[in-house]
Amino acid sequence: MTGNYEKRRELWILGVKPDSGREEIISGYLQSGGYLCRLEKYENIQSGRPLGVVLDISPFSDDGWGTLLKIKTSPLTRNIPVLPVFLSETGKVGGVFPVAGFFTLPLDEQYLQDRLAVYGLTEEAETWDLQAMTVSRTGEEKLSNTLESLGFGIIKGYTGKEALALASIHPVYLIFCGQMLPDMSAFELQERLRLDPYSSNTPLFVLLKDNVKDGEKIALSREIAHLVRKKQLTCDEFLAFLRRKE
Repeated sequence: MTGNYEKRRELWILGVKPDSGREEIISGYLQSGGYLCRLEKYENIQSGRPLGVVLDISPFSDDGWGTLLKIKTSPLTRNIPVLPVFLSETGKVGGVFPVAGFFTLPLDEQYLQDRLAVYGLTEEAETWDLQAMTVSRTGEEKLSNTLESLGFGIIKGYTGKEALALASIHPVYLIFCGQMLPDMSAFELQERLRLDPYSSNTPLFVLLKDNVKDGEKIALSREIAHLVRKKQLTCDEFLAFLRRKE
């Protein structure tokens, strides 16, 4: 391995079983965009420190949801950006879900404050009347209190449909959403928010449960499957999502 190669950090593809060949299309897309990339294992992530992770969360993935939770639970890896994608059984890119980021529950308030500051999302909260929306079954009081301490007004929704209705009448600066709501997933909520010009660019952060059962993982993957296109995304379409995340 050359010195120049070592200096250029890679994007890792996770959630795909080795020797399945399902990573070939997305690897080609990434390489066409000028990215170094490779299929890797979660076990190597702490030592490898990739630039970011492209993670398969489809029903065909190798425990994509479990991998996401492990990355975002560990203080050593939780700052690594993760781009969730849907890869078909043959590796076609059917969907990309560029959420702003992930936080695990129970909430680490100091970490939340630190990350929002890094993203530059707290600078104007005390100067302007900015609203943050929380969307979850429980209301997430701890999260609401932390956001209020940063200067945000709080709008609460308990279902995806309620959140969409509230976003249509209230200007919202950022949104925090449970990964699975009573009526839709966080990713479906994001897709529907993007169709509204008033909320299309609103950062959405997903709240991950600290323990997701196998049945819940299957349900989440099936929910994602309903959102994806019936045809494969082109290389340019995929790379457009990646550039927006940068």
